[in-house]
Amino acid sequence: MTQQRTTPAVLDRIAREIPDHAAIVTDERTLTFAALRSEVRKAAAAMIELGVQSGDRIAIWAPNTWQWVVTCLAVHHAGAILVPLNTRYTAGEATDILARTAAPLLFASGEFLGADKAASIDRGSLPELRHIVRIPVERADGNWDEFMARGHDDAAVDSRAGAVTPDDVADILFTSGTTGRSKGVLCAHRQSLDASAAWASCGQLTGEDRYLCINPFFHNFGYKAGILACLQTGATLIPQLSFDPVQAMQAVQQHRITVLPGPPTIYQTLLDHPGRGGFDLTSLRFAVTGATTIPVVLIERMQRELDIDIVLTAYGLTEASGFGTMCRADDDAVTVATTSGRPIADFELCIADNGEVLLRGPNVMLGYLDDPAATSAAIDAEGWLHTGDVGTLDHAGNLKITDRLKDMYICGGFNVYPAEVEQVLARLDGVAEAAVIGVPDDRLGEVGKAFLVPLPGAELDQKTVIDYTREHLANFKLPRSVQFVDALPRNPGGKVVKPKLRELHGLSVDN
Repeated sequence: MTQQRTTPAVLDRIAREIPDHAAIVTDERTLTFAALRSEVRKAAAAMIELGVQSGDRIAIWAPNTWQWVVTCLAVHHAGAILVPLNTRYTAGEATDILARTAAPLLFASGEFLGADKAASIDRGSLPELRHIVRIPVERADGNWDEFMARGHDDAAVDSRAGAVTPDDVADILFTSGTTGRSKGVLCAHRQSLDASAAWASCGQLTGEDRYLCINPFFHNFGYKAGILACLQTGATLIPQLSFDPVQAMQAVQQHRITVLPGPPTIYQTLLDHPGRGGFDLTSLRFAVTGATTIPVVLIERMQRELDIDIVLTAYGLTEASGFGTMCRADDDAVTVATTSGRPIADFELCIADNGEVLLRGPNVMLGYLDDPAATSAAIDAEGWLHTGDVGTLDHAGNLKITDRLKDMYICGGFNVYPAEVEQVLARLDGVAEAAVIGVPDDRLGEVGKAFLVPLPGAELDQKTVIDYTREHLANFKLPRSVQFVDALPRNPGGKVVKPKLRELHGLSVDN
């Protein structure tokens, strides 16, 4: 019989199969899968007691705590829909999404890193928002315990959880877009589970793995490739509140971490950290990264210097349930270093005449929240999702993302894809990170401008950088100017926010 593809059914199965196995480990608390199920059911009962109805949208605005995991699974047990909020949102941005989803209940962190998310919300502007549960993070300033004390009615939870179907909406994740208003992406239970299971299969995740989750839970990388991947495989999840390289290396050593996914910046920071040699990182066996473009030299260093058995690259987007393509464990080093692998999760892949990457399959989103026009623009009549990314396929069907359609610029009549220039800059000694944009030029229309983050102690100047690129690139691809910065602006998925770089240059985001 086919297993019911709903989150409540998956939690029931894993708690039955390995009840005493550690599900979540934090400094504050360790939960076995049996204990996790018990906490989830209690939280779901508390939600129902507060008046949550099937189909309600319930929001979480907090960093990676164990309560986040309990809450997200409890939302599904109550028959409701999860709405994660980016912890970088301002109160105004969070309020906008709370209003658009008509959320009656918000779980928000108390004091953390100088901010108080729960206290920042103006309840008067949100008539639908009836309750806020404060999750304590840095100190005991929440009402989580009082909320949990409401949860008693197991029969109500059984009824709600049992009524959930694989085609019901499980979550609404808002795109981490860099311009314009973010759009809410609707995904069903079967989609969120099947796509994350395919990801876990590529990494050969099992119950023996210990997974350090630095990726934020509000993002697909933390929620689906983290929480849901561990839930389906029995791997132990060790959340990290925010990325600190020393704390991350300490966690790897202490917990014998085997799985460490993350955006490219995490590995770059660990590799270049002066204290790396003082930690035992030999337990690491699997790492996966992904963004619009990955410097080849970074993959090479991860394989060589961190000695990780399986280093994979992947490509995905929120509209495809967070996934798309991924390398496989038996792929050779060149394939891993230069491509994003082949389709997973039953996706079909093709390249349009203009070079755009198109995906089709059962895990393409149900649509955008309350936006049929945008849905039609993203998914054509034949079911192909237009990703907005430019790519090519090699002879084996591996995808190589070359850039975003909108990031390409034209210099002297020639198309320039910044990703190609960035790959060259990444190999220049002293460069930690690089990003390139096109800026207006009276003679050539547009020319390249490079933004570089130098390594500590590196002595780089504009002439050195441009001379280096001249050795490797055609003249029309050369950056004509260089700006050195402390860090590149990135969204939660690790992608550089190019409009922010245009603002640094003095251009409006519409240019």
